Amino acid sequence: MGNEAHDSKKLPAYHQQTHSLSHNQKHKLKSLMLVIFTNLVTIYIFTGPFSFMYHSSLSPSDSNSILQELNSTKAQLAASHSLLSELQHRLNSTNLLVQALLIDLTRQQDKQSNSADQNPVSVKLGNDDSITTATSGELTIALGSHKLPFGHSPRIGSDEIHMPVGTACLKFHEELNQYMTYDIGGECPIDDVLAQRLMLKGCEPLPRRRCHPKSPTNYVEPKPLPDSLWTTPPDTSIIWDPYTCKSYQCLVDRENKPGLFDCKGCFDLQGKEKSRWLFDDGGLNFGIDQVLATKAAGTIRIGLDIGGGTGTFAARMRERDVTIITSTLNLDGPFNNMIASRGLIPMHISISQRFPFFENTMDIVHSMHVIGNWMPDTMLEFVLYDIYRVLRPGGLFWLDHFFCFGSQVNKTYVPMLDRVGFNKLRWHVGMKLDHGVHKNVWYISALMEKPMI
Repeated sequence: MGNEAHDSKKLPAYHQQTHSLSHNQKHKLKSLMLVIFTNLVTIYIFTGPFSFMYHSSLSPSDSNSILQELNSTKAQLAASHSLLSELQHRLNSTNLLVQALLIDLTRQQDKQSNSADQNPVSVKLGNDDSITTATSGELTIALGSHKLPFGHSPRIGSDEIHMPVGTACLKFHEELNQYMTYDIGGECPIDDVLAQRLMLKGCEPLPRRRCHPKSPTNYVEPKPLPDSLWTTPPDTSIIWDPYTCKSYQCLVDRENKPGLFDCKGCFDLQGKEKSRWLFDDGGLNFGIDQVLATKAAGTIRIGLDIGGGTGTFAARMRERDVTIITSTLNLDGPFNNMIASRGLIPMHISISQRFPFFENTMDIVHSMHVIGNWMPDTMLEFVLYDIYRVLRPGGLFWLDHFFCFGSQVNKTYVPMLDRVGFNKLRWHVGMKLDHGVHKNVWYISALMEKPMI
């Protein structure tokens, strides 16, 4: 506070000094311009169309005198030009100094507004005045506004900016406080489970943090493409602390063990994963080549796989020169790391998150198992409209093994898809037999197209 007060006293003096300097410079510039103008008139008189009036009656000595004066004028002009350049340089330096001072003042104000960053404070959460809570310093900074260094921005329409966090984060302030408690510049806590629990509750995106994630020891460089597509990466590429399994072999062995695991068998790249989407049975199981054949060759280039496990759909598409981004979570397994190790692109977001793509950009969107009747109808409809949004006209939506009860097919989901507006290219409905006929669980596999207007 003392330094700011001292600086604030200096500023008026600085501005006065700057104003005085500018006034003196303007006076010098006026004098220089007068000298330059006079000299130019003189040159014009003696070298212009009427110069013969003077030269005809001049003696050689007078001519030499005039020549010397002209040379002197030329030298003065050169000196004036040099002085003007120096003044311009000084003005530019002054502008840069003022600009730097303004940025420094803005940053000092921002630091002052966040001066309680080491102490818990009470902040308002949401629109309800009754909802307040004590937050850690980092969380206070993450939720607060930040002044722009150059003031008001016409592009943003404000002089401040907020770092985005999900609205639902404000409902889970205790867990969010825990997530944002760490040593600044140190190692981040290994709290993947906490982070994903917040994400699944709708606290997405999470606030950014100022710490370093733990890095694997004895890390080994990944294999080059295309070998990496079907190679299980080394165990040293993973931080195993958040997971029940402590090796890839343990994850592979899950397929033959009892119990419910997310994407059971996905880590066994030489098992069922090796044959996925290669064959089309004319029913629920579509083949990639048959789907791509519904469009002109080469027009399916980029897309999204929603909840794509370990990235096998993206790997198959990569073999066909199609780039697929795979969204997935690390639910008791390093799914994102596995996708990246295969040389593919993972995206760590939940199905609740708005897809981070602009409208009319994707050639294809695929989803298998993730979208289903476990989702509230309204939420599902928002997801379907978001898929429609990111697809380009003529883009494909491959709904792969959507599961629901038999009574919901025609009553709920067919009308919902019709409302969204997809054209159906292929449509197959079949019973999910592995849970038993008595449970009346059905699959829908459909290939749909965004209409071209």
